[in-house]
Amino acid sequence: MPKGYWVSAYRAISDPEKLAAYNKLAGPAVKAGGGRILTRDSRVVAHDAGIAERTILIEFDSFEQAVAAHESAAYQEALVALSDGVERDFRIVEGID
Repeated sequence: MPKGYWVSAYRAISDPEKLAAYNKLAGPAVKAGGGRILTRDSRVVAHDAGIAERTILIEFDSFEQAVAAHESAAYQEALVALSDGVERDFRIVEGID
């Protein structure tokens, strides 16, 4: 079964306090949803229209698990805390076997 991934590329962080509040809630929510953080705050080299900002990659055992974790009450609470504190490109993608 193909894995699922959250890919989040931050374009701008306008409120570090909101991001910190989000991080406190999002980490446990991701873990509870079966997610494994593969990269966070690592070095980034951007090409084309990319921006070398904070990029997060989280792996789940399946695409469905990744979607369910995003829709969970715990992660939705984290999104409320984040609010308008960042501008980011967030995607859930299915891996290939």
